[in-house]
Amino acid sequence: MNKNSENISGWKRFMKSLTKAHELGTEEDIMLDHDYDGIKELDNVLPPWWLYGFYITIIISIFYYFQVFYNSEEYSQAEEYAAEVAQGKAEVEAYKAANPELFNTDNIVAFNDEENLAKGKELFTTKTCFACHLNDLGGSIGPNLTDNSWILGGDVKALFNTITNGGRPGKGMIAWESTITREERIQLASYIISMQGTSPANPKTAEGDIIFPVEEVEVVEEVIEE
Repeated sequence: MNKNSENISGWKRFMKSLTKAHELGTEEDIMLDHDYDGIKELDNVLPPWWLYGFYITIIISIFYYFQVFYNSEEYSQAEEYAAEVAQGKAEVEAYKAANPELFNTDNIVAFNDEENLAKGKELFTTKTCFACHLNDLGGSIGPNLTDNSWILGGDVKALFNTITNGGRPGKGMIAWESTITREERIQLASYIISMQGTSPANPKTAEGDIIFPVEEVEVVEEVIEE
């Protein structure tokens, strides 16, 4: 120990008691005998503050063990999790009930005015829909959006649902519900509908079921009756 250690302040003595660090110049006192290529090792002790924290952790873990396994009837993590999930679902349902206009698709009607269709076209471009469907909606990785064959339905409600919840699993189309507003999703669906029947440069082969316009369905029914 350094002879000047008796003259150090109380604060420094307190810090030394927490670390038990040896002063520079006293390494010979804690030098171990072995060496490796001339490199020797000092036998430093673990800092007391670290040991105290370790012992406290052990005590807490023992207390936790008895709390969980011997009082499992009073407390259960599984039951607590299930209760919180149920509460969360109840809050979601309450929010849906208080805001039906945000979740009810029965009242969705396609826009046909220029302003909303222009906004839908802008969304189609800025949200990178064109990456899979091309700018003219003729289809690339994704299906052609201009013909009358649709995989998940081609009316405004079906399109709104696809945009909201995403496409088929594993096909790459994500859900946009948390990214764009309800009105923007209707605008985007309306723009897609407005492009049905157009002539893209390289239309992709039709996929899905054929969706007939209402007028054509009525004509077919009349022919069958005759």
